[in-house]
Amino acid sequence: MNAVPAVVIAAPASGSGKTTVATGLIGALRAAGDRVAPFKVGPDYIDPGYHGLAAGRVGRNLDPVLVGADRIGPLYRHGSAGCDIAVVEGVMGLFDGKIADPAPEGAAEGSTAQVAGLLGAPVVLVVDARGHSQSLAAVLHGFATFDSGVRIGGVVLNRVGSERHEQVLRQACDRVGVPVLGVVPRLAELAVPSRHLGLITAVEHGRAATDAVDAMTELIARHVDLSAVRALARASVAAPAWDAVDEAGTDEQGPAPVVALAGGSAFTFGYAEHRELLEAAGARVCTFDPAVDQLPDGAAALVLPGGFPEEHAPELAANIPLLTTVRELARRGMPIHAECAGLLYLARRLDGHPMAGVIGVDAEFGKTLTLGYREAVALGESVLFEPGTRVVGHEFHRTRLESASVDGWAPAWGWRAAGTSAREGFAGGGVHASYLHTHPAGNPAAVRRFVTAARAFEAANG
Repeated sequence: MNAVPAVVIAAPASGSGKTTVATGLIGALRAAGDRVAPFKVGPDYIDPGYHGLAAGRVGRNLDPVLVGADRIGPLYRHGSAGCDIAVVEGVMGLFDGKIADPAPEGAAEGSTAQVAGLLGAPVVLVVDARGHSQSLAAVLHGFATFDSGVRIGGVVLNRVGSERHEQVLRQACDRVGVPVLGVVPRLAELAVPSRHLGLITAVEHGRAATDAVDAMTELIARHVDLSAVRALARASVAAPAWDAVDEAGTDEQGPAPVVALAGGSAFTFGYAEHRELLEAAGARVCTFDPAVDQLPDGAAALVLPGGFPEEHAPELAANIPLLTTVRELARRGMPIHAECAGLLYLARRLDGHPMAGVIGVDAEFGKTLTLGYREAVALGESVLFEPGTRVVGHEFHRTRLESASVDGWAPAWGWRAAGTSAREGFAGGGVHASYLHTHPAGNPAAVRRFVTAARAFEAANG
């Protein structure tokens, strides 16, 4: 079976307009009758939310650093099944990825270029045309020849100032043989509100997010040649589709334990494969909003993913019955997997607002962004990992913790960063809480282990 054809939307640098072009292209192709599979390169949780609105189906991530290069093709086939075309939005500049010393000879690990090569898909380069003239030819020549494993299939000229400006830029593209697939004029009104970690999530932005996606769709439908994009799309993925049952399936029999998965505006950072793996491992996943809901009936485990709890701390603090329940269930050993926002929810206070108080730390929003991949090792036994398990995760936060009383907690992770050793997170009883985001598709055994713990908790407390 042939792989679904794809185009990869990349740029020379961040801020060129990739998200506008990719989201608008997804929406425009869908409006034209195509079933579109949306993807995002890297660990980003925010762009896939807008992609999902545009496509009418969940946005997914392709990150070789977090899941391994060997899973990119299978995850792509899984996420694009039943579709006519896929649109893959890149990360940063085309060749930007995990920083290594020495620098790799080929595409950097986790870069858009690496993912395009793994998929065998052509790249559409989005160029911010402001300040460009004839010299654009040299820029395109450099990107087209830098890596023989990457094919620049065309360019979208973004933020073009005038007809004369367009004419000059087209001449530059013709000079190096790069087809122009679209010319998008400067339209400042398409800016999507942002905050300290990037765009505001689509869930939080509500109707305004839908309006923004509609505007991007209309813009790209008017100014990009969709037929040319379809003709360009290709993918050569020989591997079979990723299958959650194969990765995390279990032979254990009996009722499916209920895993409560936090959602709502405060907990929006998650990967679609996480729910699929939990269900494949035998769980029944029930989503709830910690700002307004109580735990689902019969919950035997709790997943608290990442998000922006600092933006919703008053609402979370006001749900005192839920905070009390979580604190009591943690004391009784309920399996709890908390990442970043989840860690903050388990703290005593978040920016002065009372939280669950499971872990004796206070969290405060700070001025410094902590960002980067971490090669971590599990330092002890937990509901997710055996001691010594090695994973690659990603940190992405501006909050910091002030310890008050952490007696009884072991660090969840150890790693080296910038030449220093770090111990991070908390593990003890049924709780595994950390700033580190991991991709469940890269660690399916952890999901199976977590569901097994949920089943045991249910049996002991049913």
